[in-house]
Amino acid sequence: MRVVVLVKATKESEAGVIPDKKLLTDMGKFNEELVRNGIMLAGEGLRASSIGKRVKFGSGAPVVIDGPFAETKELVAGFWIWKVKSMDEALQWIKRAPFSREEVEIRQIFEAEDFGKELAPEVRAYEERLREQMASRK
Repeated sequence: MRVVVLVKATKESEAGVIPDKKLLTDMGKFNEELVRNGIMLAGEGLRASSIGKRVKFGSGAPVVIDGPFAETKELVAGFWIWKVKSMDEALQWIKRAPFSREEVEIRQIFEAEDFGKELAPEVRAYEERLREQMASRK
């Protein structure tokens, strides 16, 4: 199964404070261990919401909202995408992360088979072609 690990924003990350050398080094070692064990598929840190945009869709034209956004606890400062056997395995890995005060959310990613017969064969084939195209561009 694949999961996305969402690292919640902090006041520091929203202020644009770059992590210190020790945390960056420790995080690099942790990421290297994840890759070596076939867990990490992707991962990135995100810049502060002050330079971000939100787009709300409704009955009319989409509405663009400029950052910064309120409620730091609801913002994301970074993410990983992991391939794990179970949510328990993801929890065991995240407990080893070199965080001190961060909060992390782990969510399972939908796979095509999760949609069952609702995902028509032609849509499934189209999705597979798109994934192949993305993989070939890496």
